[in-house]
Amino acid sequence: MWKEFKKFISRGNVIDLAVGIIIGGAFQVIVKSLVEDIIMPFISLFLGGIDFSNIFISLSGGTYATLAEAKEAGAATLNIGLFINAVINFLILAFVIFMIVRLINKIRERQKKEEAAAAPTTKICPFCHTSIPIDAIRCPNCTSELEKKA
Repeated sequence: MWKEFKKFISRGNVIDLAVGIIIGGAFQVIVKSLVEDIIMPFISLFLGGIDFSNIFISLSGGTYATLAEAKEAGAATLNIGLFINAVINFLILAFVIFMIVRLINKIRERQKKEEAAAAPTTKICPFCHTSIPIDAIRCPNCTSELEKKA
């Protein structure tokens, strides 16, 4: 079992996946900070100074000025503002990942085009050694039959 596990874990794609998860987790922290520390204050400013992190509904019936105060009192709350922050975090993260995947796809397309352009368009006739189109099945110079493409 140990040998199988060692073989599984040492495969390249497993290690790539682990690195991707670690980088994704670190990137998520950056996006969370971007939303909470930069974007939400601007949104709050335009909406009259609303603090989204303190938008909540107390389910226990009490009245609390802040979410921290409600939690300290042990009140059950629906944290609407925190949910809005989480949705904005998700949308930004999804957009950034979309842009990265889009960029990678464009790079791959460019590489495929370059490889196609670099592919040979001619071949040498094995009988008369002249250059002929790659798709030719008969040499136009010596009329020899060439191997057909499989």
